[in-house]
Amino acid sequence: MNYKWSCFLLQILMPKFVFLIVEQEMNNIEALKWRYATKKFDENRLLSEDKIEILKHAFNLTATSYGLQPIKMVIVHNKELQQKLVSYSMNQQQVASASHVLVICIEREIGREFIENYFKYVQKVRATPNEVLSPFKDFLIDDFKNKHIDEITSWATNQAFLAMGTLLTVSATEAIDACPMEGFEPDKYDEILGLDKLNLKSVLVLPVGYRAKDDMFSEFKKVRRPISDIIIELE
Repeated sequence: MNYKWSCFLLQILMPKFVFLIVEQEMNNIEALKWRYATKKFDENRLLSEDKIEILKHAFNLTATSYGLQPIKMVIVHNKELQQKLVSYSMNQQQVASASHVLVICIEREIGREFIENYFKYVQKVRATPNEVLSPFKDFLIDDFKNKHIDEITSWATNQAFLAMGTLLTVSATEAIDACPMEGFEPDKYDEILGLDKLNLKSVLVLPVGYRAKDDMFSEFKKVRRPISDIIIELE
């Protein structure tokens, strides 16, 4: 392909490409304006397997400190089980009416073994020599060894919140309704879902699905402070 022909194609295609990028960015903002904490789901509409796969990948791709991923997600798609969880969710009925309930959990034990397993996987995926990885690995092992269990739990919980943010954003762009929840009894969830046996602790809950037509909250105007009131720009 000669130079003139290449320039001609760029002149035609580049504006369209830029337009698509800008349009996608605008769609993302509109999606975030569209989303709200759904209080009532349409029980007759279920998320497709394709949508659930998207949420799985979004969770897996979320950012975490050091890349350690001290989190796991339990997907509940069982009406009887969901109804049972309502009693331990401050009677919030969206847990029962949602298509699926995503329970974000953290690892109960994050120490030498957990960190070493992570670096073994890094070495497998990237083929990075052990001598390159060892200094950082040893630093993390020492760092976590000196942390109190409450500090580690708090750190891991912060990673769960990062994942929640990712899930909420991706849900909005996929026109999936969701309701982020902290109001539940983790110990009861852990017992009912058998999380103790998996060495996991539930920290956040995210019912997902499609909003019911009569969910009055869907009609409420979104209340957010002015951009100028929450953004500080230093130049």
